[in-house]
Amino acid sequence: MAAGMYLEHYLDSIENLPFELQRNFQLMRDLDQRTEDLKGQIDSLAREYTANARTLSSEQKLSLLRQIQQSYSKCKEFGDDKVQLAMQTYEMVDKHIRRLDTDLARFEADLKEKQIESTDYDSTSSKGKKNESRGPKEKKVARTRSKVKNSDDDGSPKNGQKKVKLIHTGEFNAPAVNFGNVHPSDVLDMPVDPNEPTYCLCHQVSYGEMIGCDNTDCSIEWFHFACVGLTTKPRGKWYCPRCSQERKKK
Repeated sequence: MAAGMYLEHYLDSIENLPFELQRNFQLMRDLDQRTEDLKGQIDSLAREYTANARTLSSEQKLSLLRQIQQSYSKCKEFGDDKVQLAMQTYEMVDKHIRRLDTDLARFEADLKEKQIESTDYDSTSSKGKKNESRGPKEKKVARTRSKVKNSDDDGSPKNGQKKVKLIHTGEFNAPAVNFGNVHPSDVLDMPVDPNEPTYCLCHQVSYGEMIGCDNTDCSIEWFHFACVGLTTKPRGKWYCPRCSQERKKK
């Protein structure tokens, strides 16, 4: 439910609240005034009784005492009525406060739900736009991005120069840490030209910074920085994980 609807319904529910509160307060003021009047009558009767107690007959004394007792009873009734009105007024206001708290909680839940839906939609939409915007020109740019190799040999792999067929095993896994600005997982959602050669342990196309293995017999040759745990170009010769293990065995 929209915020405007919550506000409109709540304002409708409290539309008569000011008039009901005003009526209850007016009734309590009337009760106060009637109680004060009775207290004045009780004071007058009490003064008359004390002033004429010696001269009044027994019947007159009983009559005055009954009047005083009846006035006190009336004052007590007015006091009870006032307490009931005060409790009714409190419950009336408290009911609207509880409803407001409930509506606010429901409204916050709706906002969170819409925010989650909006986030999911934006994520799906951005992925779709990313896939649509990757045209032939970007594929060409991705193939010609800079690749770093620690040797004086020819710098980058060329399309069609070498056909790589590898069986992916669990022996070498790419590091889980995200290094640099590009991570292999960022490329998984991109459409890939089936004719474009793949490199590295992740069997993905060339992107970002790459480094070449100094073993001339390396079957893979080129590796992404992130997949082999590099952030900068190392000094000296560099061998890929597979070639490093083969060299240690020798």
